Amino acid sequence: MNNIRNITDDWIYVGASTRSLSLFENIYPVPQGMSYNSYVLKDTRTVLLDTADATVSQDFFENLSEALQGRMLDYLVINHMEPDHGALIQDLLLRYPQVCIVTNAKASKMIQQFFDITPKMQLVNEGDTLNTGNHTLTFVMAPMVHWPEAMFTYDISEKILFSADAFGSFGAINGNIYADETGFDQACVSEYRRYYANIVGKYGVQVQSVLKKAAGLDINMICPLHGPVWRKNSALLLDKYQKWSTYEPEEQAVVMIYGSIYGHTKSAMEKMASLLARKGVKNIALYDASHVSTDYLLSEAFRCSHLVLASVTYNAGIFPPMEHLLLDMKAHNLQNRNVVLVENGTWAAQSGMQMKNILLQMKNMNLLGDIFSLKSAMKEEQTADMEILASLLVADMKYDVE
Repeated sequence: MNNIRNITDDWIYVGASTRSLSLFENIYPVPQGMSYNSYVLKDTRTVLLDTADATVSQDFFENLSEALQGRMLDYLVINHMEPDHGALIQDLLLRYPQVCIVTNAKASKMIQQFFDITPKMQLVNEGDTLNTGNHTLTFVMAPMVHWPEAMFTYDISEKILFSADAFGSFGAINGNIYADETGFDQACVSEYRRYYANIVGKYGVQVQSVLKKAAGLDINMICPLHGPVWRKNSALLLDKYQKWSTYEPEEQAVVMIYGSIYGHTKSAMEKMASLLARKGVKNIALYDASHVSTDYLLSEAFRCSHLVLASVTYNAGIFPPMEHLLLDMKAHNLQNRNVVLVENGTWAAQSGMQMKNILLQMKNMNLLGDIFSLKSAMKEEQTADMEILASLLVADMKYDVE
């Protein structure tokens, strides 16, 4: 069934969604599926912006054919060569051999790496334009957001920004393609944040550069390659990107993440959560690193100002799920957080210092107090020390607690 939608009189959404995919990029859970967005411009010349993932090939080509209604396809603009958007380029050329590919030099080299084809090609640089009749498209280079060849296409005529992987989200599109009509509630924000933190989070400096370019554009609509189209209230999303790309905590809140084997470290963390709650902290999230995918935990670390990380000592090191999280935080360039560390060990507690050593390799990660050390299980006489540590954390938070 075709699922094309006019987003303006001349622009048509021809993307497709999958709900059977379990892991995006074979690593990130997508329980709500995934959308692969493409857009067609019907002007004096016809233009397709990006193709789609191979898993939605049939839907994509049906949608494209329905949108063109028998017309030839003149241009294919490639904003991003990653295979979830570029996998169907060769198949497209078999159906529309006359098409001219419009892209940048870095993307053109990647075409040759992925495919054994020599298409007609027009290379563009920053600020170059493509006139299609009543519309003029210009191109904004966005290197490392999140591949080096990424670029945006901006329709000067209708003030639409086609933003490649930026401003996207996990999740299939369920009929309604507009973000402002589906709502930007907390669940929606969480999926945008999880997408940003894991896909783009490492590249805050590059995102800041692109945001400065976007600030110079008059934008009526944002059309990403994943997730809904933004035609209202895009300032909400831009504000989130400003915070995330500068690694500014989204909320004054505490996320507590633990790695526990037999439950003793878990019990200590629950005790600390209770102490924080009694001191008036309301925004507390508690997670077991063994049972929550690391990408969700990384997203929470981007959200919260304060982290409490606890790990048993395992083979003289950090419990593997906690070590994976810490290394992922480091790889995604997380910074500017205040952290409390808790370790546990029956005969040689060493996980705390090793967690600290990873944090010291990250930028502006401030350790609050000393490492809180357990020997097998927390004892009653340690409650006073934990109370002091909890009070230190509360005092450091930038909002009034009861």
